[in-house]
Amino acid sequence: QIVFYQMLQLDYTKEGIKTNVTLIFSAVQALLAARAGASYVSPFLGRLDDIGSEGIKLIEDIAEIFAIHDIDAEIISASVRNPIHVLDCAKAGSNIATIPYNVIVQMIKHPLTDKGIEKFKEDYRNAFGK
Repeated sequence: QIVFYQMLQLDYTKEGIKTNVTLIFSAVQALLAARAGASYVSPFLGRLDDIGSEGIKLIEDIAEIFAIHDIDAEIISASVRNPIHVLDCAKAGSNIATIPYNVIVQMIKHPLTDKGIEKFKEDYRNAFGK
């Protein structure tokens, strides 16, 4: 992990090196990281939710600040815990999300999709006898 003061001393963008400042828990941390040259900032919304804060509000705030100030750094939403987090992050302006496998499986599954697939299979068997 590269800390803020190291980023201020070294201009990695001149070298073409993309950097990610992780463990972002406030919008001012994200702003500082972006202004220091970070290519990406990684706010941890699930961990904020764990302590009673609204993690998604942080994503919204960062996206708004970056838009107002025309900041190119991208937002990588981290500590994503469920499909609602994924949807909320996309709506809030997150560019990327680190999504655990179990959440991806939850996103794919839906009872009506499963029911529909079974109905299609039944219709096929009835039509073609297979």
